[in-house]
Parts: sequence; C-alpha cells; structure tokens
Amino acid sequence: MVLQSPYVQKILPFAFVFLWSTGFIGAKFGLPYSEPLTFLFLRFVLVVLLMTPIALALRAPWPMSWLQALHIGVTGLLIHAGYLGSVFVAIDRGLPAGPAALVVGLQPLITALFAGLLLGEMVSRRQWIGLVLGLTGVLLVLGSKLSLDGVTFAVLMYWLVPAIVGLLSITAGTLYQKRFCAAFDLLTGSIIQFLPCLFLLGALAWLVETNEVQWTGEFIFALLWLTLVLSIGAITLLNRMIRHGSAVKVASLFYLTPPTTALIAWAMFGETLSLMAMLGLVISVYGVWLARR
Repeated sequence: MVLQSPYVQKILPFAFVFLWSTGFIGAKFGLPYSEPLTFLFLRFVLVVLLMTPIALALRAPWPMSWLQALHIGVTGLLIHAGYLGSVFVAIDRGLPAGPAALVVGLQPLITALFAGLLLGEMVSRRQWIGLVLGLTGVLLVLGSKLSLDGVTFAVLMYWLVPAIVGLLSITAGTLYQKRFCAAFDLLTGSIIQFLPCLFLLGALAWLVETNEVQWTGEFIFALLWLTLVLSIGAITLLNRMIRHGSAVKVASLFYLTPPTTALIAWAMFGETLSLMAMLGLVISVYGVWLARR
C-alpha cells in the first residue's frame, strides 16, 4: 500500500498540515453563501455519497462488532461535528481568524496534559519544551491579528464559546480515537465517522437555520475543496497518523496550521507577512520538531 511506504510516511505530516490549513481558506470562500451547519451538512452528504461506492467496490472491511462501530462513530461526532461545526459557527459569528487560530492552537498542550492520564503516554521534557515553543511561534505569527480593541466582553464570549467547544471536541476526539479505536479501515471507518455527523448537523441546521444556499461558483468550489481535500484527503491522513503515532506527536502538528495558513493567505490574497511572523514560523517548526522526536 502506498501509504505504508517509509518515504511516504515521512511526508504525511507535511501533507496533512498543508491540506488542513486550506480549510480556513475554504471557509472564507463558502460561508458568505451558506449558513455554517447547512454548509457542513452538504459537505458530509457529499463525502458519504462519494466514499460509500468506493468502499463497496473495493470490498473494504467493515468493523467486526457494533461496539467498534460505535467507538468510530463517537470519534466522528467529536472531530467532525463538534470541532468543525463549532469553528464554522465561530467564524460565521465574526470571530477573527487570529483569535480563532489561537484557541484551537492550544490543543497540543491540552492533549499532552491528558495523554499521560488517559493513554499512559509519557511526555518528555524535550516534548514539553517543543510544545511551549510551538505555541510561542503561533503567537508571533498571529501578531496584530490578535487585537480585540473595542470588543465588549459579551461579544467576545459570543465569538469564543463555540471556538472553545471546538477546541475541547477535537482534543477529546483525538484522545478517544487513540484509546478506543486507533486501527480501522480508512474507507469504511471514515464513512462511519461522517454518518452520525450528517444526521446530527442536518437536524440542527433544520431547527436553527434557514437552509438557504446561494449556489455561486465560489460556494461550489469551496464545497468541493472542503469535501475532497479536507474531509477525504486530510482526514484520511489524520486517521492514519493517529493509528501509528502518539497523541502528542499528532496534536503538535496543529501548531503548524496558523503559520501555514498565513503563508497561503499571503500567496493567494496578498496579506502581509511580517518579519516577526516569519520568525514565529521558524520557532513553530522547531517546536514541533522537538515535540515529535
């Protein structure tokens, strides 16, 4: 299998970081034309419709028991519905990209705190230093984007609550998957992960949103990109890395998402990239290297 090649294994983390970072760009293109839960519902429907016939054609193995399927479904609800749903709601409410990235960027530290208790993983002193350096680099990259001048406490909470829910969801999902269902077929497992999310977000969208969609070219591009590149490509790599690596090593990669997103925004939208941001990128990369050794 291609993903089992030692050469491919070395580049999987870099590929995951790049693909995952484009999610913020996709949200920027798509959310102006659809409410967040409706957007994600359509995305998950498309994922299931695409992956199910492929899994059946390749005769991919399904879970051996209902309990294993239940565990896989729970990880899907936490990582996809809980994390993505919360982050999309936060962005739709107006939370700036800087504070949003900072909140989610706390995940590696929280994961390290609980990895020892729940998974029995030993977090070394070198890894703790790497995690702290990674967060420091993220702060430098975000820089002025963290400014919240003139924002009232009520508005700040209106923005931050869903982002914090997303942070806790993806942390819990990573730990839960590593503990209860680290190994499953990437095709059928992904279908089982997305199915409960489809029904949950579909019900919530029907209850609290208008379900109106403007089928513009930008929205269709964003929907296809987030479906094919994020929900199929990046999630497949994430599941693969959770299976074969420690929770702390996998979580540390999320420190590279804000710097990579900043580079993509600089290349695509001409956003400024200061010397401090470049320094932060270097520090983040070094911190992640320490944490993954």
